[in-house]
Amino acid sequence: MTRHAHRIAIAPSGFKESLSAARVAEAIAVGVRRVIPDADLDLIPLVDGGEGTAEALALAGGGRLVPVTATGPVGEPVASHFALLGGPGPLTAVVEMAAVAGLALVPPGLRHPGATTTYGVGELIRAALDAGARRILVGCGDSGTSDGGAGALQALGARLTDRHGRELRRGGGVLHELERVDPSGLDPRLARTELLVACNPYNVLCGKRGVARVFGPQKGATPAEVELLSAGLERLAAVLTRDLAPASGAPAIDLRTAPGTGASGGLGAGLAAVGARLLPRYDVLLDGLDLDARLARADFVITAEGALDHQTVRGKIPAEVARRAHASGVPVLVLAGTIGPGAQDVRAVGVDAYSAILPAPMTLVEAIDRSDEFLADATERAMRIMALGTRLAPLAAA
Repeated sequence: MTRHAHRIAIAPSGFKESLSAARVAEAIAVGVRRVIPDADLDLIPLVDGGEGTAEALALAGGGRLVPVTATGPVGEPVASHFALLGGPGPLTAVVEMAAVAGLALVPPGLRHPGATTTYGVGELIRAALDAGARRILVGCGDSGTSDGGAGALQALGARLTDRHGRELRRGGGVLHELERVDPSGLDPRLARTELLVACNPYNVLCGKRGVARVFGPQKGATPAEVELLSAGLERLAAVLTRDLAPASGAPAIDLRTAPGTGASGGLGAGLAAVGARLLPRYDVLLDGLDLDARLARADFVITAEGALDHQTVRGKIPAEVARRAHASGVPVLVLAGTIGPGAQDVRAVGVDAYSAILPAPMTLVEAIDRSDEFLADATERAMRIMALGTRLAPLAAA
């Protein structure tokens, strides 16, 4: 009887500020082939709305990237882009918020989420409208902002003013001063455009699990700044609900707590107020990949992400891959740059094993510079351990 080649699906996310999902998949493939040269590999690089989303969807959909210079998160111009997709139907654009307001674009010394802005996201949306797009997908993830989408709304023509009628400065740190939102200057093309936001439904704008409290510290906020940001987002939700949401004609949702409103520092809430639909990101981003069938055909699945911790089970790619593979009884290995508190929770969603890729303590710069090398080596180590276990299994059974 002819033995079929090992079928291994490689379905990772990218490593933030280091490797794209495609490069992660390629590095894992190198490690697998060192141990199983004839393996039948299915590389399925995945995106979650963050870095690399526009490029990945353009490649998958026969589209192209359109370069744009826009306002970055600290207010300086940055080289950015959006994607125009091919295919039938209305012209579709993909705006990746990380490409213009991502944490990677905020210099370490300027990581103060009270001052960063999503203004450039609004500029990219307008550029997509100028290009003729009538369906715009906004990918949320890897943000360096916490302004509730206020900057994006300003770029789209809304006026946000304080109690003296003065235009509000940019950034989430001044949102507690917001008194009124004037929608009269909003780009009229928005009303004729389908605006979709691919977001993590676990992220909400306000409350105990509000986005400022969960992600503010990661973006550089002190405990006092977290409370100021939280108060500002509460104020923003109230004013948007009063002044803007009714004018958009959108179905009413609770901008404070509806799933996805906290996406990308609250960008989800700001765009929902002008009629955007907030959709679970994998329902949108994995469309057309036939992921479930490809995972089910595999004997084994390898996925990966930069950090495996308590947030992984809250909608990160390894958890989504494991959930889908588990439904077909396919075992899953996760490779991670770092393993933090709560990593063990991933077993509940179908992960069979996980492993860190760094071989020794080192600087962040070295870890980033050599991440593809470390990833290939870690994959090889994991595959050799698996091969040893396979050899020992018959002995244990005897």
